[in-house]
Formats: sequence, C-alpha cells, structure tokens
Amino acid sequence: MSKATCEKADVLTGRIEPGMTFVEQCWALCARIPAGKVATYGDIANALGRPGAARAVGRAMATNPFAPDVPCHRVVAGDGRLTGYSADGGVDTKAAMLRAEGVRVTDGRADLKRRFTFN
Repeated sequence: MSKATCEKADVLTGRIEPGMTFVEQCWALCARIPAGKVATYGDIANALGRPGAARAVGRAMATNPFAPDVPCHRVVAGDGRLTGYSADGGVDTKAAMLRAEGVRVTDGRADLKRRFTFN
C-alpha cells in the first residue's frame, strides 16, 4: 500500500495490515484513540517499534487525509502541549475538539491523565 492507494476502510480498522507504509500505520493507530482520550506522538512511535520517531509521527498526522474519522486532533506532544493542527483555526480548533470530547485543556496542554494506551 502507499499513501496514494491506502483505502480509508483499511486505516479505520485500526489494524496494521501487511504492506502499509509507516505513515499509514500511524493513521491506523490514531484511528484507535477513542473520544475523550489522547495519545502522544511518542506513544504512537513506540507502539510501532520506532522509539525516537515522534517527529515522523507528527508529519504523518499533518498529512492525514481521513480527519476527523482518523482523529489526529487526539495526538499531542509528550508533555501534553497541543502542537500544530492543519484544520481551520489551528491549535484553537484542536483544543475545542478535545474539550468537546471531555479532555481538559489548560494553558495549551491536554490532561495526560486522559492518555490512551496502545495494546
């Protein structure tokens, strides 16, 4: 699979399928994060066996063509900071979406007590 051929249904399953690129795998893991929870870029990198690839995960989230079905707004920095968000309104929109889902956001940081754990 490639970014050009990846089907939305493949990603929305949340399963890593043979042939998925790193970016597609990032999107698939992101699809697992339920409303009211957040994960960090590093959490996704670690779940993929790529510790240290948090920035690459961030780039993958920035190119997510399946938002909001693949909820990249639920992915935050390791300290909870709300970093870039490419939708209209940027980080303010990301904060509003998280708050609407029940995640506390204070001073630009999501409450990491609401952190999702990948199994």
